[in-house]
Formats: sequence, structure tokens, C-alpha cells
Amino acid sequence: MNILIVANCNTGHFAPFVVEQVEAIKSYGVNVEYFGVIGKGIKGYLKNIRKLKAKIKEFKPDVIHAHYGLCGLLANIQRSTPVVTTYHGSDINIPSVRRFSEIAICLSKFNIFVSEKTKNLIKSRSNSELIPCGINLNLYGNLSRSIVRTKYHFPETEQIVLFAGDFDNQVKNSKLAKEAVLLLPKVRLIELKGYTRLQVIELMYASDVFLMTSFTEGSPQVIKEAMACCRPIVSTDVGDVKWVVGDTNGCYICFYDPRDCADKIKQALEFSENNTQTNGRNRIEDLGLDNKIVAKKIIEIYNNVIE
Repeated sequence: MNILIVANCNTGHFAPFVVEQVEAIKSYGVNVEYFGVIGKGIKGYLKNIRKLKAKIKEFKPDVIHAHYGLCGLLANIQRSTPVVTTYHGSDINIPSVRRFSEIAICLSKFNIFVSEKTKNLIKSRSNSELIPCGINLNLYGNLSRSIVRTKYHFPETEQIVLFAGDFDNQVKNSKLAKEAVLLLPKVRLIELKGYTRLQVIELMYASDVFLMTSFTEGSPQVIKEAMACCRPIVSTDVGDVKWVVGDTNGCYICFYDPRDCADKIKQALEFSENNTQTNGRNRIEDLGLDNKIVAKKIIEIYNNVIE
């Protein structure tokens, strides 16, 4: 089986969650190649048509798997190879982009949504399924908190809250996070910006609480990663976070209110002081969010599309 992945590559590399999913799919003997889309906006994407058609002619894929709505629309301009499109959140949550995703949904042979909330924003179709992206649980060992704290020069007694993203990204709503932390004495807020994949994992183990205050999300990978690292979590009710954390002890859903957010962070910090870790990893396993399990579901979709 030949599968061509069509995904954005403006940064010079593909999104880690796409690559990790592909690696899991390849582990079952599927032959996979990539086509990187370079360009921004609908006009920028459409400039890739000729190169994509040349890649299809060369590779002869059985199925094209596009990630995000604009890539799905681009992939569907040709009609000789069936397309499966995965929608990750921003392509549905942002109305100006959603209209292009809606066209891709109509044209795609099958559609994958990563969260119930994003799926519900689109008129229900029979050729669709809810499959959140999984994570590679092998990446998350039980790192020593004291060792990684020493590496990043964090005092052992300092209370560290790790923020889920870049402070300058307006969607991440760092204003709420900063206002909440100001209400808590001696708490340090650190943004996830400019770190490698390994460093992000290390910082999770070094932190006391993982914080997400986003306005919109699809199925945020960082929450699953924080769960796999068994970190206490505070998050707004965004994307599928409430479903992912479930009733995991040490994990809290907050309102878009600084005082409530601060109160939940305080509870999470107290949990962190009294417990070495949450049972978040077990929750991820119980939900079937290991990449190997997700890959099997996607391969089954490929087979059905081919048939």
C-alpha cells in the first residue's frame, strides 16, 4: 500500500504529530512518502498543484492523506486518487478557513476529525470518523525531576508552571495565565517557545503544573504529552481537554477568569507537593491514544477507501 502524506512544510519540517503518526503507520509495513506544501493562504496552496500532480504521477499512491483543510482542498483538485483528510482544529474553528475545509469535506473520500467539538461545527457526514491524534508513549520515560531541574537551573523549591505555548500567540491567551499567576506568590510562569522536542519533555518533568488557557484548540497534543509525563494540569474547557483528562486526580478545568484559574493552579500545586505524579499515563493508555492504536484505525480507513 502506497500512501502520500500532503501537509504544510513552510517551516522546513512537518509538524511532529504528523511525523509521529506516519512513523506508527509505517511500522505496520505501509509505504509512505511526503509532499510538503509551501505557501500561505488559499492562493499560496494552489501554487503547489503542478508539483503535487507530478509527485502523484511519480509515486502512484493508493491513497492521499492530507492534514488540515487547505491541504485537503489542494489534494482533491486531482480526482484520480482518493483523498483522506484530517482536520486538526484551526481549519474548522476559524470561520474564514472553515469554508475551504467544508469544500474539502465534500470532495474527500473520507474525513477524520480530531475532536467532537470541531466535528460538531460541520454538518454531519457518513464518511467521517472521530480519531484524535495519538502520541508515542515510548518518548515519555520517568525522568528525574531533580536532574532536569538542575539542567535548567531551576531551584528545587521553586514552583514552576509551564505554559502551553508562546506568550505572543493570541489564541493561547497568555493574558489569563499571567493574571492568574500574579495572584499566586512565588510562582514562576515559563512559556514553551524555542525548545526542541526533547527539551519540552524535560521541561514537563521539571515543572510542577502544566497550564493551558487557550481560546480554541482541536485536540491539543501537549495536554496528552503532559498526561503521559504524569503532570498535574490546569486548562480551560477547550478542544477535547475535558475528555482527555477525565477524572484524573491533579487535573483541573478552569473558567476564563483569573481568580478561578489561580485557584485551580493552587490546587494543582498542592497536589504536586503531596504526590510524585498523576495517573495521566494510564488515562492515555485507557483512551487508546497510543500512536500504534491510532495508526491501526487509520490503516483500516485506507483499506476501506481503496476497496
